[in-house]
Amino acid sequence: MDCCTKKKERTDEEYKKLIHRLNRIEGQVKGIKRMVEQNAYCTDILIQVSAINSALNSFNKELLANHIKTCVADDIRQGKDDTIDDLVKTLQRLMK
Repeated sequence: MDCCTKKKERTDEEYKKLIHRLNRIEGQVKGIKRMVEQNAYCTDILIQVSAINSALNSFNKELLANHIKTCVADDIRQGKDDTIDDLVKTLQRLMK
């Protein structure tokens, strides 16, 4: 799935951290699917969904911090001020 025109080279450490988080989230989603298949009680499922939302928020925070520290900072140093507008648009979309 190639949805983006821009690319970013990540360090091995950054890549491993992000993939680890995504693997955990994937496991949580599969766990909720099993709960639904096994007719688990609604509130138990809702609590697990809340945990996934929290995990996704943590993933977003880490990715956003890395983005600002690398991509945004590098672009600003190179005089690409439109990057600030892009960051503002991204933050607005994340805060819906």
